[in-house]
Amino acid sequence: MNRLTEHFFKTSHPVFTNADVSTSVPGSDYSRHGLVKRAIAEGEILNIRRGLYCLAPPYRKGPVSVFAVSQRVYGPSYVSMETALSYHGWIPEAVYACTCASFHNGKDFDTPLGLFSYKRVPQKTFFAEVERRVDQDDNVFFMASPAKALADYVYVHRVNWAGIDEAVGSLRIEPEQLLSVSPEELAELTENYTNGRVKRFLKGWHNALS
Repeated sequence: MNRLTEHFFKTSHPVFTNADVSTSVPGSDYSRHGLVKRAIAEGEILNIRRGLYCLAPPYRKGPVSVFAVSQRVYGPSYVSMETALSYHGWIPEAVYACTCASFHNGKDFDTPLGLFSYKRVPQKTFFAEVERRVDQDDNVFFMASPAKALADYVYVHRVNWAGIDEAVGSLRIEPEQLLSVSPEELAELTENYTNGRVKRFLKGWHNALS
């Protein structure tokens, strides 16, 4: 096992950066760079993107959280749209990419851990109605509420929905789930977005609750 691989295996941190390597592994920058290159060539670590790495499956003590990694691949960002709707159990379809809302321009990353897709969603407060979550392995990630994930979906996919009927028909979301959202959350989201299509959808959704 490569010395670099052994170090991060022992620390139980399967995802790490160049900065982590510099502060944790003795030696010069040149020698550390050589360790990284050899570990990648030997299949012990995976190159997620420039400067971000992950131990290969045989060298991990536990699973890697794709949701936690998503914030390290490209940020500021949070999990949203189809991935968040699937996470919350609002849509029945399996989702094969980790879809995220981004503060910056949209970008896709095809990595050994899967596809990460980021879409820019303009808002007044980027993390409004986004929850900080910790999974059973102590991985921290940021997840949009179901209502926010759906509002982001409307913006990104440029759909012109006047209310919840279109969401039910297009995404097969159960009406009971849509009607369980509080009027206060919908009012806050309506104020938070600047896009007219999103505001129209959220207002129609809000009206359906009365």
